[in-house]
Amino acid sequence: MSTKPDTITTVAHATSADGTTIAYEAYGSGPVALVVGGAFCDRGAFRDLAQALGEHGLTGVTYDRRGRGDSGDTKPYAVAREVEDITAVLEAAGETGSPAYAFGVSSGGALVIQAAAAEARLAKAAAIEVPYRTEGWPPAPDDYIGTLERFEAAGDREGILRYFNNVVVGMPAEMVDGMKGTLMWEPMLSLTYTVRYDGLCLGGDDQSIPEDTFARVTIPFLSVCSSGTQMPWLHDAAQVVADALPNATAVELPGEFHQVPAATLAPVLADFFRA
Repeated sequence: MSTKPDTITTVAHATSADGTTIAYEAYGSGPVALVVGGAFCDRGAFRDLAQALGEHGLTGVTYDRRGRGDSGDTKPYAVAREVEDITAVLEAAGETGSPAYAFGVSSGGALVIQAAAAEARLAKAAAIEVPYRTEGWPPAPDDYIGTLERFEAAGDREGILRYFNNVVVGMPAEMVDGMKGTLMWEPMLSLTYTVRYDGLCLGGDDQSIPEDTFARVTIPFLSVCSSGTQMPWLHDAAQVVADALPNATAVELPGEFHQVPAATLAPVLADFFRA
């Protein structure tokens, strides 16, 4: 079940297999290229990329993952339900028989890999700097998922935000303090309970590359990194992921930390998807 937008700016809705409503926006026409955001991202974070993909002969789609923005959040959570969400949006935004593609951002890339392993209608897929904890990475925090669950049980959204940025990302406390009171603070707080979902997409407490899952990803895969990502373990994750997948290549694009501008990224993705 779905509703499609009347114009390119209208929010549409797909219904996932468990009945959860998933909100999305679609731009352009042609095969669907779905953008899957990472931690602290809703559909607005990648509207520019979806629009740019729509200008390159694709239907660029950005959506609210469950628990975010205008999407529902049926409990209990499972990564498999998010894979079903991807399938629902691809079916709602695309045309029967048309190929479909997906691009994952950071931990959203781990979800794309899970979807590709489950054969979720994807003909090709791509991702930028998926943060699996591989050789050379700082160690994963102890009891990561349990810690997030305790923050949630206490209703401590700010605790999650600080824990993620200080402990998981390694951001100095004063930088997080500097975010408070800015326009980004409240939107980030509203998404804190979904940080656990991203952790589970990456494997939970063990965030190493899931070899069994990777072995099932047989579709062509483009693993992207940004020239502006100065942390070598994150920058180099693109090549590590490409080497571990059966049918993948890695590419570095000019960009800033952990991101590539839509105007640079969209044509590369479009060429890869349509080749």
